[in-house]
Amino acid sequence: MWADDILLAESDDCLIVNETDHVDRLYFPEQSVRWELFTPSERTTICPFKGVASYWNLTAAEPATDDMVWTYRSPLPEVAALAGHASFYSNTLRVVVVETWPDGTSVPTSFPLWGDAAELVRLIDVEPAAERQFVGPAHGPTHRDVVEGGQFAAEAIVAVSKTLTGQRVTSASLSFLRSAPFTAPVDIEVDVLRRGRTLSTAEVRISQTGTLRSAGLLLADSGAADVMRDVEKMPDVVGPDQALPFAGFGMTGREIRVVDGAYDPNPDRVAAPRIDAWVRFRDAPQQSYLHAALLAQSTTHWTIAAGMLPHHGFGEARAHRDLSTGIIKLDIAFHDEVDVTDWLLYSNRAFWSGRGLVQGEGRVFDRGGRLAASYVVQAMVRNFDRDPASMGHDSRTAM
Repeated sequence: MWADDILLAESDDCLIVNETDHVDRLYFPEQSVRWELFTPSERTTICPFKGVASYWNLTAAEPATDDMVWTYRSPLPEVAALAGHASFYSNTLRVVVVETWPDGTSVPTSFPLWGDAAELVRLIDVEPAAERQFVGPAHGPTHRDVVEGGQFAAEAIVAVSKTLTGQRVTSASLSFLRSAPFTAPVDIEVDVLRRGRTLSTAEVRISQTGTLRSAGLLLADSGAADVMRDVEKMPDVVGPDQALPFAGFGMTGREIRVVDGAYDPNPDRVAAPRIDAWVRFRDAPQQSYLHAALLAQSTTHWTIAAGMLPHHGFGEARAHRDLSTGIIKLDIAFHDEVDVTDWLLYSNRAFWSGRGLVQGEGRVFDRGGRLAASYVVQAMVRNFDRDPASMGHDSRTAM
């Protein structure tokens, strides 16, 4: 737990408390808190579920913050485990969970957590419900309760792969029509427009609670030998060992390292509209189409942030708060198979912004420089027509 560069607490033995209509909270053992940075507050509050809370002010940081930390010295019996623990108002703090992978790598992830990469695989590995119909399960409540377009693309790739067995999805073009929460399953319908011996085309429609959320066309191929081959070279950027760890997105089981730290929410940063990010997953799914689907899921993270970089006063910190942002279209082509447990370089460039839109393109290379996929993304960046709060939204649900 950090306030700027000041470490407030650190522990391997935290509790995670989930409460309805509240963000998840980490409770640190009291002995792990640097109490010399705090002074007692006169404030107390009563929670009907946990008991009486006592507070402390953070006085060692600039500016000082009142009532930053609280404890339940005598919690109610139902939550007796909270005794001897302290929690923080983390809105202005940086909270990082460090995961140790089987290979010994320490991977930072921001808190609150979305979940683990294994949960992402469970969501995108859609299950048959009827002929050419599939269901993607619900994830449940989460801090940012909006399904990313990249997840819809991944689900479409899996559904078509399970429909057109014996062929590999080589491209997908999807539009994202309406936002969808994580709290309900999605229904996926595959309409095979043509099933050929070599090439096939399918239309996919993704709905939730009876409302169409995404639709698009996917192409599948039986494969063929090279007649000719020419491949764009990987850009000359530093490798993952020299790129900066990126803790954003709140997913364990996936490691991200960004070249020059270019994915920066700070609106004061100005740079070229380009983000190069190395990505790998902890665990390898069995099916090759799940590797392709996971690759696709990560393509929609970068374009909006890249488009903001040349413009002072703009940054991802404003997204969903005072700017309406979202991915509205993805076109992706798969060139070669990949192993997502090996490092993949996502090289992204936003080449146009205006009229409330950002257009970007990207390439995905493996660590050896082999081009695995390419994609084009269209996104929106607009002012809100109305205050999100007046529409019943906040940064967790607003687009």
